[in-house]
Amino acid sequence: MQTEEIASRAAALMPSLLDRLAELVAIPSVAFPGYPAEPVHRMAERTLELFREVGFTDARFMDVPAGYPPIYAELPGPEGSPVVLLYAHYDVQPAPPEQGWTSDPWTATRKADGRIYGRGAADDKAGLVAHLGTLQVFEGRPPCTVKLVLEGMEETESNLEAFVEAHPELFVCDAFVVCDMGNLEVGQPALSTALRGDVACEVTVRTLQHPLHSGVYGGPTPDAMIALARLLATLHDEAGDVAVEGVSRTPWTGEDLTEDQFRAGADLVDGVSLIGTGTIGQRLYGNPSVSAIGVDTTSIAGSSNVLLPEARAKLSMRIVPGSDPTAELDALVAHLETHAPWGAQVEVRRTKAAPPFTCPTDGPAYAAARDALEQAYGRPVGEAGSGASIPLLRTLQTASPGAEFILWGPEDVARSRIHASDESVDPSEIEHLVVAQALLLQNLAARSS
Repeated sequence: MQTEEIASRAAALMPSLLDRLAELVAIPSVAFPGYPAEPVHRMAERTLELFREVGFTDARFMDVPAGYPPIYAELPGPEGSPVVLLYAHYDVQPAPPEQGWTSDPWTATRKADGRIYGRGAADDKAGLVAHLGTLQVFEGRPPCTVKLVLEGMEETESNLEAFVEAHPELFVCDAFVVCDMGNLEVGQPALSTALRGDVACEVTVRTLQHPLHSGVYGGPTPDAMIALARLLATLHDEAGDVAVEGVSRTPWTGEDLTEDQFRAGADLVDGVSLIGTGTIGQRLYGNPSVSAIGVDTTSIAGSSNVLLPEARAKLSMRIVPGSDPTAELDALVAHLETHAPWGAQVEVRRTKAAPPFTCPTDGPAYAAARDALEQAYGRPVGEAGSGASIPLLRTLQTASPGAEFILWGPEDVARSRIHASDESVDPSEIEHLVVAQALLLQNLAARSS
């Protein structure tokens, strides 16, 4: 098919694809512990049904020891054609009211800006409907052999990595197409080539054997919450750059965001400045970042006039492509253990060491994807980084060491606000992605014939 015909078919499919997106957004498929299991199972069943309808007649749940099952399928193409594996996930992040949503997160809401708002509207139910649309363009008969893997626990403790390790033969392919990324800005096509890793730990600070009356003992006696605050403050210098000795940095030469573009998505409170030095791209993809993503201490409602004996924080540090997660976490732990104020006791528990990932860009599948994306958008294609961490990619690379990775998706960085309130997707990004994926399959088939 010519590009024009594929684009025409994709455009005709969009009303039904957006209906499917709305249907899926309405299912609160939060796979985190403590959330109801029924919606996740319902989402899994409906997703399985939809992919069977578009041609994956053997789509099935894979047997995993625990958690929600991944979906696997294989649709044979012409004999000798390339094998392409399409990936997305059907679970989503929580959407608690305190995040500050301006519309119901479980209702796909089209607003005046044309975007569709709702939890999972971008991450990653838009990826699911893009895969549906890609198969529908070919009426269920793609020019390549297409494998399908849809994960059910990507946002929490993934069970797919262990499954891949146990069944590597299912994942052998020529190219993995991971539809869980996006352009930096709507209409500006980019392939993601570098993902940051993520290391994490819990740090506990103790200063007292038990609580003490703040009036009787306050002054000479350090309380744990203030000690923890001072310890956390040592993680950054005055400019806001990470001040942990031994963590890695790397020059970023790919696509960049302007400060205005970044601010448009970040929604900082009035008067708050950005932190760190270098370009926005350098700060996002070439420098490490440390965040305190949780703190355990006495709540305000439960507080009284006492000095706190213990306080705890969970820290997440994003690490740069090419770095060793074990060494980076070692550096963070060493910093925490040597910078406690006033002789406070510090205990650190390591909780995560997910590696970064870098995509080779010199293979035929990458070239075919670049051509497909340029044809779909009618514009030159850039290379973008991603702050996301997807340890699964390393596992897939081990299962199929000769395969290339194509990382793209509908989640534009500037506006989608994945994991946050008012997550949204621009429908045009879904449409362009359907066209690009269809062209990719066609391009790969043509190059192998």
